[in-house]
Amino acid sequence: MTAGGRTRTVVGGVLRPRAGSAPTDGRPAPSAAGPVRGALRRILPQAVPFLARRRPALLRLGGWSLLETAQTFLGGYAVAAALDRGFLTGRPGVGLVWLAVAAAAVVAGGTATNRVFHHLADLVEPLRDGLVRKVVTSALSAAVAGRERHAGHAAVSRLTHQTEAARDGFAGLVMVTRSFVFTAAGVVVGLAALAPALLLIVLPPLAAGLVLFAAALRPMATRQRDFLRTDEELAARLGADVAGLRDIVACGAEARTSDAAGELIDAQTRAARALARWAAVRTLALGLAGQAPVVLLLAAAPWLLDGGVTAGELLGALTYLTQALLPALNTLMTGLGAAGTRLLVILDRLAGNGGPSAAGPATARGSCSATGSATRSRTGSATDSCTSPATASCTGSATASATASSAGAAPCTAKDSEAAGACPDRPRADPRPRPQGAFTAARRPSQPSTPPTESGEAAPSLELRSLSFAYGPGAMPVVDGLDLSVRPGEHMAVVGPSGIGKSTLFALIAGLLVPARGELLIGGRPVHRPDGDPYAVRRALIPQEAYVFGGTLRDNLLYMCPDGAPAAAVESAVRAVGLDRVAHALGGLDARIDPAALSQGERQLVALARVYLAPARLVLLDEATCHLDPAAEARAERAFADRPGTLLVIAHRLSSARRADRVLVLDGVAATAGRHEELLERSETYRDLVGHWRPGAG
Repeated sequence: MTAGGRTRTVVGGVLRPRAGSAPTDGRPAPSAAGPVRGALRRILPQAVPFLARRRPALLRLGGWSLLETAQTFLGGYAVAAALDRGFLTGRPGVGLVWLAVAAAAVVAGGTATNRVFHHLADLVEPLRDGLVRKVVTSALSAAVAGRERHAGHAAVSRLTHQTEAARDGFAGLVMVTRSFVFTAAGVVVGLAALAPALLLIVLPPLAAGLVLFAAALRPMATRQRDFLRTDEELAARLGADVAGLRDIVACGAEARTSDAAGELIDAQTRAARALARWAAVRTLALGLAGQAPVVLLLAAAPWLLDGGVTAGELLGALTYLTQALLPALNTLMTGLGAAGTRLLVILDRLAGNGGPSAAGPATARGSCSATGSATRSRTGSATDSCTSPATASCTGSATASATASSAGAAPCTAKDSEAAGACPDRPRADPRPRPQGAFTAARRPSQPSTPPTESGEAAPSLELRSLSFAYGPGAMPVVDGLDLSVRPGEHMAVVGPSGIGKSTLFALIAGLLVPARGELLIGGRPVHRPDGDPYAVRRALIPQEAYVFGGTLRDNLLYMCPDGAPAAAVESAVRAVGLDRVAHALGGLDARIDPAALSQGERQLVALARVYLAPARLVLLDEATCHLDPAAEARAERAFADRPGTLLVIAHRLSSARRADRVLVLDGVAATAGRHEELLERSETYRDLVGHWRPGAG
């Protein structure tokens, strides 16, 4: 198959580019040899105005840093003077005074460093805020324009990791560069003041080490860039694999998907090792620039002493090297080699010059290929058991949540709904056409759906027209092209193997999930509209785990009746569903109840009575009687069947299917509707389910 003019290979439902092909986002692959070539040239035009606008902050930093230069100068010069003018001449008092001067310089330098940190935020925080704005703006623009469908994972990496790394790297770069420049200035001035001959020993290896370090910066930045790129590719791959996990399992592509992810993990490991090798070159440069001058100074000590350099001056020079220059070099090379190159790469990428923003390699968003086994798919792919929250919708009924769901909300668990009272928003299903050959959990019924009624007749209570839905972008559809018409007042049971999509279908009807394609009509009117769902009160869903809140029993029953209900109607509902004994045991309708003290079956009875009282004319029972005994279940279902409106039941027992006017069978290949006796003849799946049910109660 082709996409964007480039050839891809479908492997187990996972789209992967052929070896040697360009990245799938349509841009050329970044070169490994020179990805940072010109990066500094691209960044400087933006960096110079940024720094120019913050000139006062730079001046304050420079002013306080001059005190550190004075501290460095006095640190070595005072030691030399203490020896030559004090201790070695028999005047310890003079020596102590010079040491006191050095100590005072340390205190002054500490104060200066504290003030430097105080003003550092004036440079660092504006950079971070600007980068965050740029990342968010770029990601939103790409999403709206549809240019980079898979760039979200890379944007997450940039927003949560790379912008923070840029802030930390910039702060570290400012500190180490400032420290080295002003420390080196103090050392050079100090050595020149002590004995100019000392500069002949110190400056050559220092310059050689700095040159080696500078030469290693470009390849080090290249390796840093490779590491960041592989990190983004791995994040994109793993995120896409999770999104297409159902397809991967259905197609049996676990091994291939694991291998593909493993290749990216190996690539990231290789990039990290290459970066570590160049870090070793940085260590060599540090040894040449910082340690070699100390060794050379000690080796040249006899020659220096013969040339007139005093012992104090020699010790002062060693103090400069070991206590000032070497630590400054260490921090400079560590900071500039790691934070500096990383900062350059990150800024270049965030500025839009970094090549692909997301991993170009394959994603697991492709649909399952036609070669996938139907048997495996029925049992392992197009299931709603992997998304069990759909079976535990908010408040024990879909009525309170359907309006929100039509705007894109998804079901939440009963536990979550008790805590929050609302379902969290989740993305809509992917509206893209499904690739041909994808296996579906529920195709069009083999029995033609009920046609629209003639003028003057009541419209179908519920009508589904080519309804399709999949969990997550790229996942295999759970419901695909389903057509169904339910007459007003009809009692329909829905049956099928566990996890086949029954609860998902009910969540779609209730409005807790938004279909990817197709129409859902209640009373002949479409439900999912841009201005919301005005038909939410016409339907109610009771999940398996019923919702009961602390308060009186009457409050629980009137929860879905905002205008209240007559006492006679409440008592009638209690008797109809079989809640009367429970109400009497609790102390009446006005007794306060503790949800934790009620059994699962008692909570289901409360939810049943609540919906019985509600104005909803389409009731969905998602195994809402599974905790009741067969007699209590039959009583509740008969009550809803006799109640005005339409009833859909996910059958928990064979008796529920027998009581229904029609039965809808979902088997993962087709959806078949008919009466109990007809389905025994026409549907092998239904016969198997009936055979499974017979030994049990029902």
